[in-house]
Amino acid sequence: KCNRIHNKPTISQTILFKHLYDNPHTAIVIAEGNKVSDEALQEALKHFENFYESIFIELANFGELLELNVCDNLGDHLIGNVYAKFNSEEEAEKAYKGLNGKFYNDKQVIAEYSPVTNFKESRCRQYEEGSCGRGGFCNFMHLKYVSKHFKSSLFEQMYAEHPEYRKIKRERSRSHTKKKVHHRHSSSESSLG
Repeated sequence: KCNRIHNKPTISQTILFKHLYDNPHTAIVIAEGNKVSDEALQEALKHFENFYESIFIELANFGELLELNVCDNLGDHLIGNVYAKFNSEEEAEKAYKGLNGKFYNDKQVIAEYSPVTNFKESRCRQYEEGSCGRGGFCNFMHLKYVSKHFKSSLFEQMYAEHPEYRKIKRERSRSHTKKKVHHRHSSSESSLG
């Protein structure tokens, strides 16, 4: 029922895995803005972190992950959606081909390329400030919180298991720097006449 036009690209750095995360009941209660016991909160957090880690490690086998986000929304079109942004479209394509139609926890993986490459534009700022009046049915992404320490440890693990990703990143960085240096040099020559 959305009145906005959502273009589905034929290729992208970002893949959407529709409804891949099954929120436990406690997580849904929290997303609705209700309070739960500390024990229930810890159990929901552990459930989510186990999911996040397993998906992160699996996706990292296809290419260098730049971001992994899971929606906390309750609306039918966003609930449980997982967005994986890779370093390149080629890596995202490998993941798409390798996972689309497969099964994860008895659930078929439904993948599609996403036009979202900048999550700052698509996430709900009010939710991040703790004040979204639309609650879990907001049409902007309410992204599940992942601690910096936890996320950092997963990136370290990815680079330890795939050291080639760092090598590729360094080569790209050097190539980009050389182009800038060469460009500056040639422009200064032309200005000297």
